[in-house]
Amino acid sequence: MSVFRPTLAGLAMVASLVSPAVVQANDYVLHSADQDVIGEVQVRAARYEDTFADLGSSLGYGYLEMVAANPAIDPWLPGEGTEITLPGQHVLPVAEREGVVINLPEFRMYYFHKGGELVSSYPVGIGREGWSSPLGQTRILRKQEKPSWYPPKSILEEHAANGDPLPAVVPPGPDNPMGPFKMNLAMSGYVIHGTNKKFGIGTRVSHGCFRMRNEDITELFPQVPVGTTVTIVNQPYKLGVMDGLLYLEVHTPLDEHGMPSTLDKQGAIQQLLAEQSDKVSGFKLDWKAIRDLVYAESGIPGVIGQPVRPI
Repeated sequence: MSVFRPTLAGLAMVASLVSPAVVQANDYVLHSADQDVIGEVQVRAARYEDTFADLGSSLGYGYLEMVAANPAIDPWLPGEGTEITLPGQHVLPVAEREGVVINLPEFRMYYFHKGGELVSSYPVGIGREGWSSPLGQTRILRKQEKPSWYPPKSILEEHAANGDPLPAVVPPGPDNPMGPFKMNLAMSGYVIHGTNKKFGIGTRVSHGCFRMRNEDITELFPQVPVGTTVTIVNQPYKLGVMDGLLYLEVHTPLDEHGMPSTLDKQGAIQQLLAEQSDKVSGFKLDWKAIRDLVYAESGIPGVIGQPVRPI
């Protein structure tokens, strides 16, 4: 069965089948428990005023994933009529399909709704150099609407050193960098929150927290109860099967500090194939396609395996 992103015409029917969740633009129906791939890649012609930042903001993509999918195009001046690839297809990360899963190299969050029939996906900003985001499993400790921001000592000192001193507390409102909602993790100091800055979603920009567009966290916030599991992974390479073909999705690897990594990519691919040998079994691998995908790091899944034909 093909994988699709629900169309507006089908939302009412899908919503009646997937309860109690309401299907939104960032939602994908899971047709089976072992479905690996969601969404689809689309192409649209740029208008003269389009930028990657604006397109990402309006269409639900992060800045760096737009750049990776369109490496030959100027992100600030694509040009009237230029065909822009929208990287809307994703191989699901290897993790328990429960609660929130964040994959750092793709700057993307997945929320698996209770019942297993629906997953929501959103771009996120992660920690920049010196403020790396954590790995591991935790949970949503508490939630707050219209939060005040109490900058920690380290951030107060950083801003003071840059000649931009901060107050001890920033009240709710347009100047609050936490946005309209926040969800504290049971990891001291780490939060999923909105933002008062549109640029930075889908980049390494935060002080280690996970930054979402205000529209996205407004949609997600009421759906995620306190106690929800949050799993943070670092998976630049993901394997998935769709329509009888084996796919590989490749992102720029990040090191433990959240910066682009110089890891042994060939070794990493060999390890991935060994760790997921059950998924790879039965496919004839196309090593040229694998090398091309690893080199491009486009974030767009590509076919690397055809089923072995019985003799």
